[in-house]
Amino acid sequence: MGEAARELTKDEVAKLLVAVGRDRDVEAFERLFRYYGPRVKAYMARLAHNSQAAEELMQETMMTVWNKAAQFDPSRGNVATWIFTIARNLRVDAYRKDRRPDFDPNDPAFVPDNAAAADAAFENVQEAERLRRAMEELPEEQLQLLKLSFFDDRSHSTIAEQLNIPLGTVKSRIRLAFAKLRTALEEKA
Repeated sequence: MGEAARELTKDEVAKLLVAVGRDRDVEAFERLFRYYGPRVKAYMARLAHNSQAAEELMQETMMTVWNKAAQFDPSRGNVATWIFTIARNLRVDAYRKDRRPDFDPNDPAFVPDNAAAADAAFENVQEAERLRRAMEELPEEQLQLLKLSFFDDRSHSTIAEQLNIPLGTVKSRIRLAFAKLRTALEEKA
């Protein structure tokens, strides 16, 4: 049966892997491939339950072994552990990739909001300008309370403490400001 049936010792596989990493020795890699390829494929078949996926993962594992052979450190472990760790990591990556949802370009999270029609955008600008002019007509103490409450997002009690005025006064001035704004905006509409 030849090379595929013969067991390799730990020292032999370590020397083969070192030769692949150091010299890019194709013959040494072929021996490693014939020895570990079927083992990795069987391992992947048990995990993936799919012979085609097992074959692809085995090929990917052995290509990674070829590309990273120089990184193998015999003092940190044996070759089999290193190769099967690569295989396991590739299987985990493949599993995660399979479980990742497909990108749907029509998903509302990825579709930008429709831009407002030109007439609606123009009306919004006009409304904002009307509101700004109406706010300029408010007495200074009412305008200040509106700015603190709505632009600075402060509570009525915080405003009362900050300006050293009663809470009821804060609330009544804000109500008066709203009434004046409502009247001004209705007149200009």
